[in-house]
Amino acid sequence: MGQDQKRILVIEDDQEVRSMLEDYLVYFGYEVVTASDGLQGLKEIKGRDYDLVITDITMPYVSGIGIIAVLKRDHPDIPVIAITGFGYHAEELAYEKKADRILSKTFEVQELRETIENLLV
Repeated sequence: MGQDQKRILVIEDDQEVRSMLEDYLVYFGYEVVTASDGLQGLKEIKGRDYDLVITDITMPYVSGIGIIAVLKRDHPDIPVIAITGFGYHAEELAYEKKADRILSKTFEVQELRETIENLLV
């Protein structure tokens, strides 16, 4: 890992979306760790340091809302991007728990890249 390479945790239960995110982020030059559900995501958060976390909002075991709440309580300086396919109510809950950005699952790759870059300055 390069000295200034940023580490991003992706927590997403949909394997296809998780793989796509991982591929894009690696292509953008980030170190990527993935978790397939909220419980695994919480273990990863406790296990090492991250520069940014991307979490799906709707997942089994522990939701993205739960992830955001724990992360902002324990690591308020780590930016969180919440992604959702479920519209306004899920977005409202994520912002309530202090998500830094919300992206709809129809986001463009360039939008994802710019959002990450803006949060990591």
